[in-house]
Amino acid sequence: MRISRQARWCRRPASSRHARAALEEIWKTIYTVVLLTITAVTGATGRNRMAAQAGHSAVMTCPHRTRAAMVTWKISPKIGGPCTLGFRADQNLVNRTNCSDSVKSEFKPEQFYALEIQQVGMADEGNYSCELVNQDGNFNQMYQLTVLVPPRLSLYCENHSNPVCEAAAGRPAAEILWVPENSSMTEIDSHDNGTVTVLSRFTAHSTDGKTVTCKVYHATLNETMSTDCSSRKLPLVCSALKI
Repeated sequence: MRISRQARWCRRPASSRHARAALEEIWKTIYTVVLLTITAVTGATGRNRMAAQAGHSAVMTCPHRTRAAMVTWKISPKIGGPCTLGFRADQNLVNRTNCSDSVKSEFKPEQFYALEIQQVGMADEGNYSCELVNQDGNFNQMYQLTVLVPPRLSLYCENHSNPVCEAAAGRPAAEILWVPENSSMTEIDSHDNGTVTVLSRFTAHSTDGKTVTCKVYHATLNETMSTDCSSRKLPLVCSALKI
């Protein structure tokens, strides 16, 4: 699905600068929340929302209780069948059912019986729950795992010498802003695998000799790119900002 939108340029009063500053603060807040390993705990249910970057590891822990007699991890991914990891303390016995080699737990009390997923991929998204049994009863901890994918960045000049900034196949969708604010066109493509490509064309006819900057906001990036549309003599800088 492709969606196009075009922003019309007009000279803005000084208050627009405050509005843009406020917008960037909002993005900082959003991405700070996304990048937290555990972003929300919903009371007694022990449910956590967790984000992990594709290709990195994700670690989840059981309820912080002592003297566990039995620990069970249950995994319900969005893709593929369920997986179970069980541990009995009295026999020091670990049982695995339908779990891939990338799912590991050494069931150490000092690590709160942590579960680690190595090389996280899109297929690992889903629900994870730990049930711990000790002399005080049963305790549960639940996680909902979301996988973040860094977009591929490119900055180039199209045939009409207009700067084009692209953040391809990212998850969630990147946000692209131009400085100075001016006329631009943004296209958004959603892919079958859940990633999104965002492409923005800077279409202003004049920049009054100012440097044109493309800012790409995404939770997983910390890069800087530059190029020059020599026919228009527009120095460009594109910065991917990790907030």
